[in-house]
Amino acid sequence: MQKKYILIRGFTLIELVVVVFILSLLVAIVAPKIIGRTDDARVTEAKVQIKNFETALKLYKIDNGFYPDTQQGLDALTTKPETGRIPRNYRAGGYLEQKKIPLDPWGNPYIFISPGLEGDCDIMSFGGDGKEGGEGKDADINNWGDME
Repeated sequence: MQKKYILIRGFTLIELVVVVFILSLLVAIVAPKIIGRTDDARVTEAKVQIKNFETALKLYKIDNGFYPDTQQGLDALTTKPETGRIPRNYRAGGYLEQKKIPLDPWGNPYIFISPGLEGDCDIMSFGGDGKEGGEGKDADINNWGDME
């Protein structure tokens, strides 16, 4: 009876170096494009959250005839206010799917002013630097400016 042997051949050092070089080259080209997008993603997330707040606030007003005031804040969307103007037709479970108001993508609370200086209600995030004003990733994001 004849035995069959399977020859297993490993990679040579040169082949491994070539593969590592190609992978390094791909990472060097692709990584900066992916890493640079985190700020864009945070800005987009803040805009989406602000739009969600606006929608919930409109539903709150339809049910109750008024918006929550500044002191009641965005928390009025998740918990029925017990101070200030009390809503009579508050929706059971609140107006947001989440049971708490999220922080902005940079970990800061959203600013809510009602009645607003720019509209019925003003909602804003101070962006990456957490301070009013700024440019680029540090620019303020609000519901009355360009929300594209």
